[in-house]
Amino acid sequence: MKAENSTRIQFDSLSVNEAYARGAVAAFLARYDPTVPQLADIKTAVSEAVTNCIVHAYPDRVGQIVLTVAVYPDRRIKITVADKGIGIADVAQAMEPLFTTGDPEERSGLGFAVMQSFMDGVRVTSHPARGTRVVMTKRLAAKSSDT
Repeated sequence: MKAENSTRIQFDSLSVNEAYARGAVAAFLARYDPTVPQLADIKTAVSEAVTNCIVHAYPDRVGQIVLTVAVYPDRRIKITVADKGIGIADVAQAMEPLFTTGDPEERSGLGFAVMQSFMDGVRVTSHPARGTRVVMTKRLAAKSSDT
């Protein structure tokens, strides 16, 4: 099925851009009238995915993050967050709750678990030294007919 609308933004892996990414996705999806809880879930998942890029993909430099959002006629959304950072050697291990490659006093290792709990689907592909792509999907509730 072809997307009925999509957007793509690219930004630096700076922590200040996490809020920008979250807000941009919310603004883009606003016309589809998601429920408040759905929008909160989506914003949280985007925040986690972008933060992973900022902290883990580019640990010692600033790199590029590409975020795309596509909306399909059946109200399914697909959000992709991609980087060209250091990659993940073992995706299955990285997706285990509490696993982190960061400082365990600063990082909980729950990013992927949070994404999975708030979205209908999360798929992660990664190649060491080439980057990581996180694809998250969610179906928005049907629009209310009493407007």
